[in-house]
Amino acid sequence: MEKILIVDDVSKNIQILGNILSHKKYQIAYAQNGEQALDICNHQTFDLILLDIMMPGLDGYQVCERLKSNPKTKEIPIIFLTAKTDMDSIIKGFEIGGNDYITKPFNAAELIARVNNHLLINRQRESLKELNIDLERRVKRRTSQLEKANHKLSVLDLAKSNFLSIISHEIRTPLNGVIGLTELLNQTKINNDQKEYLSNLKEVSERLVKFSNTALLITTLRIDKYHPEILPVSAHILLEDSIKQFAMDYPESKLSINSNLPSEELLIKGDSDLLRTCFLMIIENAHKYAGIDPELTISTFKNNNQLQIIFIDKGPGFTEEAISSLFELFSSGDILHNEGSGLGLAAVKLALDANEAGIDICNNDEGGAKIVISIDYIMG
Repeated sequence: MEKILIVDDVSKNIQILGNILSHKKYQIAYAQNGEQALDICNHQTFDLILLDIMMPGLDGYQVCERLKSNPKTKEIPIIFLTAKTDMDSIIKGFEIGGNDYITKPFNAAELIARVNNHLLINRQRESLKELNIDLERRVKRRTSQLEKANHKLSVLDLAKSNFLSIISHEIRTPLNGVIGLTELLNQTKINNDQKEYLSNLKEVSERLVKFSNTALLITTLRIDKYHPEILPVSAHILLEDSIKQFAMDYPESKLSINSNLPSEELLIKGDSDLLRTCFLMIIENAHKYAGIDPELTISTFKNNNQLQIIFIDKGPGFTEEAISSLFELFSSGDILHNEGSGLGLAAVKLALDANEAGIDICNNDEGGAKIVISIDYIMG
């Protein structure tokens, strides 16, 4: 049952108001001066206050100001009871926090309508407050669940990084020993079949060493152990070094690399070691999926303050499914690209992120894959 406090120093007015409101199921309380009203409000809660303005001692304005300054009572709607109809008095009532006013003598229909209206507003406000509290409680609970989930993900992510680090450190050393032994055996008297076996063994071992090196690079980038040195570097030199390194690592590769770089020196901002590794991995990727007509074209394009380094091969290209997961660790690939460790392009993306550079991969309109690296360019 909603509770209403009537405050008026005239008993007849209290009686009239009580009679008008008696037909409604309200719980009515009464006060005959301002001090008494404030004391009652300190001990009880009300849904509405009908407050006379002209009273001895504390007048209605003063009572309203004190109620609105008290956190316990500030939200209780107040309807002023006044014989004054001048605009200044009405405006003053609203300025100090009053919600409405009713003039004397009272009109029963108007009084009930205004009381019902403000009680409805008060119910809706309380309902909204409860909804907000419930929403905050749900958000807090959901936030706690998300924090726990994020913690689990971070633990799993750390475990994955540790796993890659273990692979790198524990496998790379014995593999290098295997490669050295195969080279020594190749220098002994062995038949052609044995040479072929040793060649295959060396190739597999070198692939595992590359996997190990890539895993170590990813691990150091993911756990922020690698601190890149961002300096002006020559794009020409980095690309040429990468091409030479590829030729040394893959002497039997049939990949034709066309480097269409301008004659002018192109300076970019980045970590030379990381960028050189990125370029080499992209070239290796083109070699792996080059198709029957292995060819890779490398060109550059200046776009405002960035240099775009473009790699286009003539391989089978990527499916949409593959493109959506190219930068994920251990992605499953697709029927056109279903070999390898699933680490190469993920490592490229991490290394470029460390250089604050971007990468975009798509299928070229004329066939093959297109990789575009965008990195800050230093104007000459």
